[in-house]
Amino acid sequence: MNLLHFTKMHGLGNDFVVIDAIRQRFTPSPELVRWLADRHFGIGCDQLLLVEAPTRPDVDFRYRIFNADGGEVAQCGNGARCFARFVVEKGLTTKRRLRVETVSGVIEPELREEGEVAVDMGVPVLEPARIPFVSDTDAVVQTLEVDGRPVELTAVSMGNPHAVLVVQDVDRAPVTELGPRIERHPRFPERVNVGFMQVLAPDAIWLRVFERGAGETLACGTGACAAVVAGTLRGLLRPPVTVHTRGGRLRIEWAGPGQPVIMIGPARTVFEGVIDLDQPRELPR
Repeated sequence: MNLLHFTKMHGLGNDFVVIDAIRQRFTPSPELVRWLADRHFGIGCDQLLLVEAPTRPDVDFRYRIFNADGGEVAQCGNGARCFARFVVEKGLTTKRRLRVETVSGVIEPELREEGEVAVDMGVPVLEPARIPFVSDTDAVVQTLEVDGRPVELTAVSMGNPHAVLVVQDVDRAPVTELGPRIERHPRFPERVNVGFMQVLAPDAIWLRVFERGAGETLACGTGACAAVVAGTLRGLLRPPVTVHTRGGRLRIEWAGPGQPVIMIGPARTVFEGVIDLDQPRELPR
């Protein structure tokens, strides 16, 4: 048997399989990740998080993220909080503030009281070419044609690309219909996470996110950051902002362009487990 030890965690219902790849061998592949992420044939999760030794001397760990469809992505905010709690609970570090290497750069999570984790998510990227988003203007509000109809959005990267739409009623927003069409729109060459934001007050929003490669999740940390950035740039919000999601609440702080976004929220361990990687890996067609 080829046994893999894992931990199931969640941040506001955005759930993860977290794997310690420092003290055990694990080589991810798209097929293996899809099987582990499947809720009927595997363990089940929105994303798989991999804890690895750093590849550079100025950081504590390397953090890799794989969506349920098997693709590797650059960033996940809810996952970053779970990552920080995991490495402390597992005795991999005694630090409360960490420097963590990701595909998109270094993030700095900090464990606080009562299970909350604050994460410096870095400076948001607003230039279309770096998001990436195909556009000949850097206007805050962009128009995207979807199925012959114009859709207004704000494009932001938090280490991964986001398109933020302002809606009147988030419960009635066409998340599952419009989300996948925007996710794979040709003007987003690396696909995109799609946020539907209802402004409740200058310091509060409701948010639903259709995540790239995962579908709608109960919460999205980078999506919350992108929504607050977009709402602030559009003059709708004044941070700090409480972001309400179906999985719970996050607090987002941002001082404006050129400044990092700070995300504060919970991270929870659900259970520990062991799975045999040598068993047949059946998946639905």
